[in-house]
Amino acid sequence: MKKVTDINWNAWDPKEKATLMFIQQNNKLLLIEKKRGFGAGYYNAPGGRLEKGETWQECAIRETQEELCITPLDPQHAGTLMFHFIDGHSIHGEVFTATKFEGTPTETDEALPIWFHVDELPYHNMWADDPLWYPKMIAGEKFTGHFTFDGKTMLDYELL
Repeated sequence: MKKVTDINWNAWDPKEKATLMFIQQNNKLLLIEKKRGFGAGYYNAPGGRLEKGETWQECAIRETQEELCITPLDPQHAGTLMFHFIDGHSIHGEVFTATKFEGTPTETDEALPIWFHVDELPYHNMWADDPLWYPKMIAGEKFTGHFTFDGKTMLDYELL
């Protein structure tokens, strides 16, 4: 299935559920340079897999604590991302934002924290879908995205 219209997203059952947590302050985003695991070598937000019994928001906070040693305060839901890979992998992601946090962003074995101005995001070294929905998130607009990928190559998308 290469086209998003080939997929019945209402019946779609993703193999993984995960979150992303964006810290926004003074027209800057706190991103990570992912050091290992899925998306290694790319810039992204802290995040990861939903664990049994936890809410989406709890997952976003926990993953940010693990990857950056900070605790986001009052995270807000920003959007939903659904990724279908032609190799059969699939991810349902929920995106959160926060403007405040406790602690100091600290490098871990998984992530190097870096602040980027919203007008200077390193899209050339990010997932191909990011330039499509980041502007909506930064502007505070809710969004839902459906994407098909072949490895790291985006094949098709629909952004609502």
